[in-house]
Amino acid sequence: MTKIAVLGGGQIGEALVSGLVNAGYDAADIVVTNRRSERGEELKSAYGVSVTSDNAAAIDGANYIFACVKPYAIEELLEGLDIPTTAVVVSMAAGLTLETLEKAAGESVPVVRVMPNTPMLVGKGMCTCAGGSHVTEEQQAGVVKLLEAVGEVAVIEEKHIDAATALAGSAPAYYFLVTEALIDAGVQLGLTRDVAEKLATRTAQGAGTMLAESGKDPVALRAGVTSPGGTTAAALRELEESGLRGAFFRAAEACTQRAQELA
Repeated sequence: MTKIAVLGGGQIGEALVSGLVNAGYDAADIVVTNRRSERGEELKSAYGVSVTSDNAAAIDGANYIFACVKPYAIEELLEGLDIPTTAVVVSMAAGLTLETLEKAAGESVPVVRVMPNTPMLVGKGMCTCAGGSHVTEEQQAGVVKLLEAVGEVAVIEEKHIDAATALAGSAPAYYFLVTEALIDAGVQLGLTRDVAEKLATRTAQGAGTMLAESGKDPVALRAGVTSPGGTTAAALRELEESGLRGAFFRAAEACTQRAQELA
């Protein structure tokens, strides 16, 4: 039996719970905390999990403790708990280093730092994680297995987690912005907004599936759409001359730098 405590029943906490239950984990072994009793009852009704507003009670006997509150609240949350060294603390908050998390969790408590992204809300997440100094290989593997209930997982060194934030944690917003711009362009060209939105969003979905499942890299997939002297070639030339590639380089660098500042 694996007992799981999810501290914080917001979007990320609920996504994790939903994925775990759908993956076959026993809802009876999952406890979720929330300050609002109404929200707790919503989660209990939807997933069959136990709910409480008492974090200390929630972690009693837990093998894994997922901290799913806002980054500014993580340290206070962990410092206020008597966490046993037999439990693994998993931080789902951006910007807090393993050193900070380990200090807050307590001496010798195993800590794993995770950078999730919002597609985990639909089971298509891309989580990156780095283990602290007290985490065993078995415990790290256990965390990875649980996170796989909401998508893919990459285990990396902590020194790379800010770069991973730029490519996964924050990156869904880039794709949303590109899709938004395509919709607006379609409207400018005379399409109705609902038609433009359908064309752009379904194309984004299809392209994402091809990237994930075709076995081909982005260069090959792009070449497969681009006929010599054709419409796609003309559009791609305009994007390159407008500095699209450089804009993404600068955006990734800005994201990484901001993540470092927050840490």
